[in-house]
Amino acid sequence: MGEFGNPDIVEEEVDILIIGGGMAACGAAFECGPWIEQAKAAGQEIKVKLVDKAALDRSGAVAQGLSAINTYLGENDPADYVRYVRGDLMGITREDLVYDVGRHVDDSVWNFEKWGLPIWKQEGDEGKSLKEGGKPVRTGRWQIMINGESYKWIVAEAAKRALGTENIQEHVFIVKLINDKNNPNRNNPNRIAGAAGFSVREDKVYVYRFKACLLVCGGAVNVFRPRSVGEGLGRAWYPVWNAGSTYAMAAEAGAELTLMENRFVPNRFKDGYGPVGAWFLLFKAQSQNAFGEDYQQANYDTLKDHGYDAYSVGLAKMGTCLRNHLMLKELREGRGPIFIDTPAAMAKLAENMTPEQIEHLEAEAWEDFLDMTIAQCGVWASENIEPDKTMSELMPTEPYLLGSHAGCAGLWVSGPGDLPGTPDHYHWGYNRMSTVKGLFTAGDGVGASGHKFSSGSFTEGRIAAKSMVKYVMDNHDLTPELDRPVADIVEEIYQPVRNFLENRDYTTSVDVNPNVITPKNFQSRLQKIMDEYVAGVSTLYQTNAAMLRIAERKLEMLREDAARLCARDRHELLRAWENFHRILTGMAHMKHIQFREETRYPGYYYRADYMKIDDDNWKCFTNSTYDRKTGQWTLKKVQWVGLVSKGDAEAEAMGRPGAKV
Repeated sequence: MGEFGNPDIVEEEVDILIIGGGMAACGAAFECGPWIEQAKAAGQEIKVKLVDKAALDRSGAVAQGLSAINTYLGENDPADYVRYVRGDLMGITREDLVYDVGRHVDDSVWNFEKWGLPIWKQEGDEGKSLKEGGKPVRTGRWQIMINGESYKWIVAEAAKRALGTENIQEHVFIVKLINDKNNPNRNNPNRIAGAAGFSVREDKVYVYRFKACLLVCGGAVNVFRPRSVGEGLGRAWYPVWNAGSTYAMAAEAGAELTLMENRFVPNRFKDGYGPVGAWFLLFKAQSQNAFGEDYQQANYDTLKDHGYDAYSVGLAKMGTCLRNHLMLKELREGRGPIFIDTPAAMAKLAENMTPEQIEHLEAEAWEDFLDMTIAQCGVWASENIEPDKTMSELMPTEPYLLGSHAGCAGLWVSGPGDLPGTPDHYHWGYNRMSTVKGLFTAGDGVGASGHKFSSGSFTEGRIAAKSMVKYVMDNHDLTPELDRPVADIVEEIYQPVRNFLENRDYTTSVDVNPNVITPKNFQSRLQKIMDEYVAGVSTLYQTNAAMLRIAERKLEMLREDAARLCARDRHELLRAWENFHRILTGMAHMKHIQFREETRYPGYYYRADYMKIDDDNWKCFTNSTYDRKTGQWTLKKVQWVGLVSKGDAEAEAMGRPGAKV
């Protein structure tokens, strides 16, 4: 057994490594099984391993549970799903990737129900499964209600059964991808060969060699300073263990990123971060300003001031960021706070109910959060709020970087290639493979195609798994060789430990040691920079070129200081490496906002020096690559190509009735 600062080294060779334990990872694990069997029948043995820094049962964004599945098509057309996603993300999406999820996602949801997930059914259909034609209780066109406290547990069990628990390694934090030393392709010199990380329970470093990997470590939280302080410090809407590892490790390996300027700023119950979707869609609650006014209706006509109206087809179908924008106008102009009128909504629903039905309704109001955001129930209880009697405040949160919810930051990946009109730059290889050979991603990792949510992320993991197996079969003679010695990799991973051991006696307090910086202090510095200069909550999500130049300088200095991060134990080593990933993710985000000279996502962030939407110059993807040797970023525009025609309402809103994309 190794000792702290002198870890044992465990080396292993597999064909496919799945890095992460969320819904996308579980989807890949589930899907690998049958394709591995096909490969075996063809004479090829394929070994797959899943490595997660947490525990699979409660890993990822669905860890606490959910009260709804937000992507289920049912009677809907995948083309309409594309239109919905395109409209919500202000016109710029990879429609091939979105369509690909839409046409496959229902099969995943049918599996969830078969595995035991309770899905609400309309009256008279309670005994029918979705696959048999049972009609779900919808809260919107794409969302269905579930009793989902154990949602992730159910899905993880299916992944374990498919892959085998002997092929799942928990509590190992993969922190570095390693390229192939012998890639012969001069046009694309990056091919993946391995990954390395450390155990958070034992003094061990793990080094894996493989032909392909699926990088699915979620999005990025705590890059920005959160609204929660004091005893609530660390409370966030998205899971706090998402440290941008997907984006940072992929960027260091040479993968192209896309739309990293995009972020998600959820509108949530203040302080508890409880989601509002069920309250708006199922309970039909309305939001209002401090004077009881419908601020969305009052402010709707102002969308034309900066050209935002071109991407709204009416109050009912405004994109998520535009709804935020109308709320932020109220807050900037002193008409806050914003409230959600839960008492009126529940009273309206109760007008035609029996006392038993009313009691059930109140129980559902609480269970909506007990299924997924227990902290919100805690806030209600601690503030003596009963939702049927007292309104609650709403507030936009701090920004998060992700690719599976109402955001679309992530990696530039190859699409399915079988949709009419697909351009070459949308499809160059295996489905969901990045620009680095053998490096695949899904869920939050795939850029330019948000609104997958839990079911879509699981589905995308399945799509990637099928592609990875084919890639491995096509490259069965490939023998990857790490481009760095294992000893150097281990030394880099444990450098924060060395920093602590070598400097711990310099002062009596590690927090005031000039030779090192603790992960907690480092993260505070990062969050302060991002918050104050890169459109965080303290500026009401506004920035400009001058502020971004200051951010760039300060982030470069902080990146230099990252070499002095220290770790007093394995937990701090984990925190140190999360911060290595967070600062690289934060820099990518800053560079992309700096590059895109328009406000494409009002309500998520504002370039105060370029407040308008500029379709003539910026209706395109913004892609970047990072050179880990020089620390330099290269950004470029990439042509957007639409594949799905506009619907009538969308075309009319764009001023071109009947226009084809």
